[in-house]
Amino acid sequence: MPDISVVLPSILQPLAGGQSVLTAPADGPLTVAKLLDSVTADFAVLGRRLRDETGALRRFVNVYVDGDEVRRLQGLDTEVAPGQEVLVIQSVAGG
Repeated sequence: MPDISVVLPSILQPLAGGQSVLTAPADGPLTVAKLLDSVTADFAVLGRRLRDETGALRRFVNVYVDGDEVRRLQGLDTEVAPGQEVLVIQSVAGG
């Protein structure tokens, strides 16, 4: 059964036990929401950093599936197939 990989930026890796890639087993497509539920199940702080209390992506978190930002697709309902890679990027503010 192929996995779906979620690649984390270095700033979020400490919240995932130092891992740069989290994987979720999938025997078929998963929505981004279900994928994030799966990979953050053991990392509650990471889950809260990615999504707010309503379950929506935080505005400074961008999630890409095959190079497309999910907000420009179907948001958290975007489907990810086994073998695909999901990239999480956290915006950095400064000035």
